[in-house]
Amino acid sequence: MTEIRYRTALIVGAGPGISASVGRALAAAGLKVGLAARNAEKLRPLAAKIGAKTFAVDAADPAAVARLFEQVDADLGPADVVVYNASARVRGRITDLDPEAVRRAIEVSAYGGFLVTQQAAIRMVPNNHGAILLTGATASIQGFPLSSSFAMGKFALRGLAQSAARELGPQGIHVAHFVIDGGVRSAVRPDPQDRPNSTLDPDAIAQTYLAVLAQPPSAWTYEIELRPWVETF
Repeated sequence: MTEIRYRTALIVGAGPGISASVGRALAAAGLKVGLAARNAEKLRPLAAKIGAKTFAVDAADPAAVARLFEQVDADLGPADVVVYNASARVRGRITDLDPEAVRRAIEVSAYGGFLVTQQAAIRMVPNNHGAILLTGATASIQGFPLSSSFAMGKFALRGLAQSAARELGPQGIHVAHFVIDGGVRSAVRPDPQDRPNSTLDPDAIAQTYLAVLAQPPSAWTYEIELRPWVETF
């Protein structure tokens, strides 16, 4: 496997689960790591363990995202890996959903992804170097009942990833979209005893993120689906 060519990473939408595992893996690989979320206080225990910097941001606010990248530039140096892991959903029947809550959910899942990708690209394009990783879900490729807002947001994020990959790839920026197709294991969501490894281990997911970062430019992955071995297609 080719050595990871990146030095500084920013994870937007950080928290427990996938982003925490990716943060630990990036720090273990020697990268400086920044963790950003609406509530930066909740990130302090993880940041202390991996030596990361924490930042507060509303990912759906253009001015806040611009300030975030300026702060990262000053505190860590420009990030040459940016991970967007933020999302939001409002469950319910289409006839019952609050339109304002749906708008906000789509802003977090998709518009925030655009804002973060834009700020990352502004810094990466002049250097012809960088990686932007966008976290999707099963809802990126199929919508489910009572989950229309999540599907709309994740479909849009996937569209952003495809367009950005085609636009930025020839400029040396690796854009990749990850379809997390299954439940992610956690303390409150362990594997059932009768179905071991039937949920996605977030540490295993993180290994794939790092493997994508290590890919040579002649063979880049632009989208990858991850699912437990027992999951049906």
